[in-house]
Parts: sequence; C-alpha cells; structure tokens
Amino acid sequence: MLTTIAGRPVHVNDEGFLTEFDEWDETVAAALAADIGVVLDEERLAVLRFVRRDYHERGTTPTLRRVSATGGFDTKRLFVLFPKKPAKKMAYVAGVPKPVGCV
Repeated sequence: MLTTIAGRPVHVNDEGFLTEFDEWDETVAAALAADIGVVLDEERLAVLRFVRRDYHERGTTPTLRRVSATGGFDTKRLFVLFPKKPAKKMAYVAGVPKPVGCV
C-alpha cells in the first residue's frame, strides 16, 4: 500500500511498517517516531542504525536480545528509549519488518 510520510510516497503494510528498505531515511524515521510519541535523538538514531545494518546483513529483524547483546545497547535503556514493546517500535521507526513473535 502506498502512503505519504514526511512528504514522500512510501510503501507500507497494513500495520504501517515500511515494506521497501530503501525508502527509509532519517526524515522518514523522525515522522514515524513522532507517530508513536518518540522524539529522535542521536542515541535513538544509533539504535536504529544498528537495527537497519543488522537487518540488511542478516535478512531478519533483530530481536531485543540481539540489539542488546550484539549491538551493545543496555536492555533497560532500550525500554526507556522505546517504551512498551521496544523491539516492535525500533523496527517500525527503523523501517524494517516487525520482529517475528511480536503482536
């Protein structure tokens, strides 16, 4: 489905997750973050960059555990940065598919 985010046409699924990896940029990320009540800053962008890089390299959305263990981000801090369901919110704002197992 085609929609407009940050003044640009982008493809999303029925839950609003981007379906085209290359349509994401930090402007789109800021709009997606605002949509869920999160303000992007450098700390959050560092997490999103890791999520995107890991997805691009592995082909699957990283779990919260992987973001913490491999990315080096503190799990408790991820819950502060992306409150309630951080893995789902990180994926949404990073423009990658919803993690397997997320409702």
